[in-house]
Amino acid sequence: MFRESARAFFENDCKPFHGEWEEKGEVPRELWKHAGDLGLLSNMVPEEYGGLGLDCKYPAIVWEEQSYSGCTGPGFAMHSDIVAPYITNYGTEEQKAQDTCELFFEDLRVPASAMLGPEDKGFYCVMQELPQERLLIADMGVASAEAVFEMSRTYTTERKAFKGALSDLQTVSHKLAEMKTDVCVGRAFVDQCIALHSEHKLKSDQASMAKYWCTDLQNKIADHGVQLHGGWGYMWEYDVCKHYVDARVQSIYGGANEIMKELIGRQITNPR
Repeated sequence: MFRESARAFFENDCKPFHGEWEEKGEVPRELWKHAGDLGLLSNMVPEEYGGLGLDCKYPAIVWEEQSYSGCTGPGFAMHSDIVAPYITNYGTEEQKAQDTCELFFEDLRVPASAMLGPEDKGFYCVMQELPQERLLIADMGVASAEAVFEMSRTYTTERKAFKGALSDLQTVSHKLAEMKTDVCVGRAFVDQCIALHSEHKLKSDQASMAKYWCTDLQNKIADHGVQLHGGWGYMWEYDVCKHYVDARVQSIYGGANEIMKELIGRQITNPR
């Protein structure tokens, strides 16, 4: 039921207007309020602070459905699943979901009571929360890859060439087979990581593995998808083109994939 609600929200309330928001460079505040009313925001935050107190399987559904829709504009994950956990886990009672507002820092004195977490432990807090950030990037990467595969399968079965469907050509059907296999492997690994994280057992190096492998996969599947669409794949009007463009940053933020490999390598050679 939660997935159905999230899917309907992105399909009906986001996708038809996403192009307009891209032109303006702004997502309307009303959309955020509607997402909050549906329980799609900060649902891991405890109930006493306005959340739903759920485990990470629920925000994972939101990450996935947003990726399936191709609506990358609304920054729900940044708000709910990257920033909010710092306040939930390290904030004072006064700091804890404090209303969202515009801030001005001119001539501002910051009191000690406004510090988030213990003094000189900022990097430690970041290290504790980064695995979830990297997991959500990985999950959105796999979901985007799944969406591109479905677009490619639909297009190649409908597009006619050489007196038949494109998918009838062995080169095309074999490429689809490779894409499907890679996507399924990625999905299995990410689902395992989500299950571990919901039990607070996800290790930092596992999150790094998921982030680098799944975002590399996302870029590879997006590239194949554009190729299978031919000239149409390079047209902005086609969703596969938008997935191709959006995929590129995934291997950069949350820690570049080269950094992910460094972190994994350190854990291999110097396990704690």
